Amino acid sequence: MEYLQVPSSDDFRAQQIFQSYCETFPEAERRCEKQFQSLFSNPNVKVFSVLKDLKNIGYLIVWELSNSVFVEHFEIFSEYRSLKYGSEIIADLFRDYSHIILEAEPENLNNDAQRRIDFYKRNGFKIIDEQYIQPSYGEGKPSLNLWLMANWQPEKTDWIKEEIYDIVYRNL
Repeated sequence: MEYLQVPSSDDFRAQQIFQSYCETFPEAERRCEKQFQSLFSNPNVKVFSVLKDLKNIGYLIVWELSNSVFVEHFEIFSEYRSLKYGSEIIADLFRDYSHIILEAEPENLNNDAQRRIDFYKRNGFKIIDEQYIQPSYGEGKPSLNLWLMANWQPEKTDWIKEEIYDIVYRNL
């Protein structure tokens, strides 16, 4: 697996990522195009194109926080799903970062949410907060009740949530 940081929103990989991002994630769970483009100038954000055998198979949008990394979006493109690439990417993340956080829909929401929670648990994540509220991604978009998951068990999650709100969601 190879991870290429996408340098700008003008890069062809960024355009491919944005197109898939819009097709995969519901509008309430994603940034608008202008917000997405602004990620590339934010020093806390890295957008990675994931390559396998020189083919773009997916992407990661990660935020470097003070003591952890927050995975805002993670996708394997549809034609490459069910090939164990997601587990391989998570194993690489675990090797590169000691503290990883992500948001997930509650497992009781639907079958897809249950499948994602099971996938993350199989790959070393634990639910650390079931009362987390993801702020709205913008006007007309709702806040969402999600779960926070991490690859470690913090004593408290208040500081984690505050940092996510302050850094990831502050300019929406």
